[in-house]
Amino acid sequence: MRKSVQNMKVVANLRLNDDHYLLQLNAPDQLENIYPGQFANIQVDQSQSVFLRRPFSIHTIDYQKNTISILIKEIGEGTRTLSHTPIDSYLSVIFPLGNGFTLPASKENVLLVGGGCGVAPLLHLAQVLNRDLNDVNILLGGRSEIDLVELDQYAKYGKIYTTTEDGSYGEKGFVTDHSIFSIELDQFTRIYCCGPEPMMKAVATKAKTKSVFCEVSLENTMACGFGVCLCCVTETIQGHKCVCTDGPVFNINQLKWQI
Repeated sequence: MRKSVQNMKVVANLRLNDDHYLLQLNAPDQLENIYPGQFANIQVDQSQSVFLRRPFSIHTIDYQKNTISILIKEIGEGTRTLSHTPIDSYLSVIFPLGNGFTLPASKENVLLVGGGCGVAPLLHLAQVLNRDLNDVNILLGGRSEIDLVELDQYAKYGKIYTTTEDGSYGEKGFVTDHSIFSIELDQFTRIYCCGPEPMMKAVATKAKTKSVFCEVSLENTMACGFGVCLCCVTETIQGHKCVCTDGPVFNINQLKWQI
């Protein structure tokens, strides 16, 4: 799909927990195909101190209703302002940006791993993988039970596994502490991962140990979304790459990570 700038109407704003919100945005132009893992840059009009657009993974897409949804966690002024956007107001959105996940050519057994806000691009990915008849397994982690948002939505598209650091839900520990990594990992042909960088590096290490195909979605600071500002550069085996244009999804074998 070609990039476009659209003033999108906020048709729903759902508070999921203390700091997570789900914005549903209606596009004035008919949506074309958007690949899982692509993102949108949203202008923060209502803030006097935020001048740059904020990047968000495209969480879900409804082509019939011509809407996309964005999962937002309140972190700073920009996300706080966007998360309180009133229904029926408009947001300037540039999308779809970046390159998405590499999808299987035929049916495979796949594992999606998300932690924190890293779960955002995985719901759309799960939808597409399920549509293509893949066996979808989804491992989600959080600090506590309240951080595990939309489990019912993910469960529509695959088998759910969970971890919490305090043990309040699922297995106790980080996602890489889950038993699936110690006894079942080699059953998967692909792993897709997004979340904090230490978590993704830990997942990448596990995947490399078992020689499992693995892609990660990086969350570097992306100010422009077009590879101009160079804020989001990451080091790869082919030199420095802009996460916003060459990613945000990378195969772990491309990255110069110490894993």
